[in-house]
Amino acid sequence: MGTLLIRPPGHRRDVALRPAATAMVWVGEGHPHETIAVPGVALGDGDVLVAVEMSTICGSDVHTVQGRRSAPTPLVLGHESVGRVIATGDGGAHTVDGTPLRIGDRVVWSVTVSCASCDRCLQGMPQKCRDLGKYGHDRVGAHGDLTGAFASHVQVREGTAIVRVPEALPASVLAPASCATATAWAAVARAAKDRDLDGARVRIHGAGLVGLSAAAIAAEQGATVEVLDPNPERRALAARFGATGLDGEPDVVIEASGHAVGEALSGVAVGGTVVLVGSVFPADPVPFDAESIVRRLVTVAGIHNYTGAELAEAVAFLAGRGRAYPFADAVGAVRGLFEIDAALVEAASPGAPLRIGLVPGQ
Repeated sequence: MGTLLIRPPGHRRDVALRPAATAMVWVGEGHPHETIAVPGVALGDGDVLVAVEMSTICGSDVHTVQGRRSAPTPLVLGHESVGRVIATGDGGAHTVDGTPLRIGDRVVWSVTVSCASCDRCLQGMPQKCRDLGKYGHDRVGAHGDLTGAFASHVQVREGTAIVRVPEALPASVLAPASCATATAWAAVARAAKDRDLDGARVRIHGAGLVGLSAAAIAAEQGATVEVLDPNPERRALAARFGATGLDGEPDVVIEASGHAVGEALSGVAVGGTVVLVGSVFPADPVPFDAESIVRRLVTVAGIHNYTGAELAEAVAFLAGRGRAYPFADAVGAVRGLFEIDAALVEAASPGAPLRIGLVPGQ
């Protein structure tokens, strides 16, 4: 297939790709992905071109191809990736910590693209920017074809939070950092705003990768953690991510399943905090007992995506104390990029691994 490209305004640096980059384009529910060759890109001054090392399939990718989540087409899905910088725009680019990016740097990047100047960005909510862009969620065209992770390359636009990552960490650990791990870090950090987690009782609903990551992060902050999930194999896996059990009502409940909102709200202790993690929604509506929330002095908070600082902190955790947990085992299967349709079916099947990796050229 081909797409009509609209060259964005402003100064651009043309970068030819030999061989051409490859992108897997989703054209709609019930249709297989189509392969396109991308012989070059036009980099804005602050853009970065990244060669993908590995991408992983997130639950939202599965929801999109199943028709459970609306998305514009044609679309290059995927937003969990690790790769290496191969070109930059003429203005150069910087990581979250302010250091300049160089050719050859191994990086992960945020799912969102933000303007850094609107009221939401200035209030510390870049993931809700007034002019938000999202990798793996935006239609191809105005920003080129390399707009999602299910490709050999990604054009990382100015306004993206980029984090340099250690060479020693496996790609299977790093690829999910830009969604699952960073979202989990944001959820635990939100809970920690209300109380010190050292000695706290934390209940997590859902033993997907977000829930398991949150368990490990909370445990490392001194919490006693319980993970609830209907799948006995996932509950057993949670023990490897720091989960034990609780001897009383939880001070904090993190709802990371999308199916236990009512239980989360009713099960938290007086004065407790419930954090609802947006990466698992949409979910069915639930009754809201406002009187119970008020009388029990319960705080309810929502988390959707994360800030650049939270992505950097998530990577630092994976590179540090997170090494004690089996994050490398989360990617239970690795497939070639051209096997994307079969990989998505596999990811949606009962008993699927936490993540399936996609590797270009394999």
